[in-house]
Amino acid sequence: MLDCVARGGNGEYPQGFASSIPHIHAAVAQTPTAQKDRKIMPIEQFDTSQVHAGFDPAANADSVAPVIYPNAAFWLENSQRGHNVANGDEPGYLYSRVANPTLTVLEQRVAQLDGAAEAVAVASGMAAITYALLNAAEGGGRIIAPYDVYGGTFDSLRTLLPKFGVTTTFVEDINDLTHVESLIRDDDSVKAVFAESVSNPTTHVTDVDALAELSHRHGIPLIIDNTLPTPYLYHPIEHGADIVVYSATKALGGHGNAIGGLVTSGDRFDWSTQRYPQFSEPEWVLGEAAGRAPRSFVEAAGPLAFIRRLRLKYLRLTGAVLGPFEAYLQLLGLETLQERVSKETASALEVAKFLDAQPHVTAVHYAGLPGSEQRGLVPRDYPRGVGSVLSFELEGGAEQTAAFINHVRLFRYLANIGDVRSLIVDPANTTHREFTQEARAIVGVNASTIRLSIGLESPKDLIADLSQAFEAVYPR
Repeated sequence: MLDCVARGGNGEYPQGFASSIPHIHAAVAQTPTAQKDRKIMPIEQFDTSQVHAGFDPAANADSVAPVIYPNAAFWLENSQRGHNVANGDEPGYLYSRVANPTLTVLEQRVAQLDGAAEAVAVASGMAAITYALLNAAEGGGRIIAPYDVYGGTFDSLRTLLPKFGVTTTFVEDINDLTHVESLIRDDDSVKAVFAESVSNPTTHVTDVDALAELSHRHGIPLIIDNTLPTPYLYHPIEHGADIVVYSATKALGGHGNAIGGLVTSGDRFDWSTQRYPQFSEPEWVLGEAAGRAPRSFVEAAGPLAFIRRLRLKYLRLTGAVLGPFEAYLQLLGLETLQERVSKETASALEVAKFLDAQPHVTAVHYAGLPGSEQRGLVPRDYPRGVGSVLSFELEGGAEQTAAFINHVRLFRYLANIGDVRSLIVDPANTTHREFTQEARAIVGVNASTIRLSIGLESPKDLIADLSQAFEAVYPR
């Protein structure tokens, strides 16, 4: 068993916190005790962290590769230790619905890569988004979000979350700060601002710094979906975001072989205000269940109340659990994150430039292009590029779009992004079919839109494939 002590990203946890949460010592365990008696070189560089962060061979039978722990539950040894682990008086793992050693490595590694204080792994990117938004707006409230988001996110915000009392006000431009402020000023019902750092599929770049400053001025957290750029290209928390969500299915894992998601948290937002009573109310399992005085998540964890509550209430009680095998695959993918994303991003720019010069392309949506309307934000926030996803508009309509997709030979037609293989899809029929006609018109997703996710193939071969498709669809 991975024996751990309770430490956080900024030092020791609040006094007694480790002993107040049952079942989740993997969540509060950051440093294997095996490390206490030997020197561990601090990890500072991204490419080193993606290989080593969160894993100690000495605590895992000297394995240098991540270890898969396929346990549903863990041996508690004896009655007294079982009580101690359940009450949080002794480190250990109890049940994998809440914590598992393989997932702990993934959580710690992504947290370090993301510049976050803590992370929670879940079963999918949509689970990460749902948990984050409900945790913030529980009991009823309003989210401010742009139309320009992933189709599943839009559908959830528009049709599902309202069933739980959480509504969304959609805005056409999340960077229109005057409009956003008009929606949240003096309105206690607003519980969070949500946006994608780089939107899917138009690659619209969010000014996270400005949006965070605005949100915090009104006591509201900023939640950012950073799936497209990944932590290699962008760190939302360093730019002021409070909570970050990822679909690990995409570029984090990078091989299209495992569904997963993550939520990461900074440690600067004050969750103790009246706007968020769920974090200040006494929590039974933090106090009375362990024979202690009543206490809340704010009292127990301070600014980490959000991420601790997300694990203990949403993951533990609704159970969107990431399996250890999937976590292992995502850990393997993370080991090459920088190398994959850097090449894919460079190739995406080449492909975007090629498309921009084609006579039968009416628009290219890629913020990394020199002529992009967001050329001011991109150099400031994305010096390494905006990622491997882009979209473009074909001359004609649905007939030409279908013909183009049917004529490519190297691109694979499937509804995913961030794969080592280059992918092609028509969002209006697949990833964004949940969009209303109004939303499609605002975002610009229509029957002529094609989305590409650039993989590790040679950009020359990808361009050759696109060229022959153009020739087939638009013969001279």
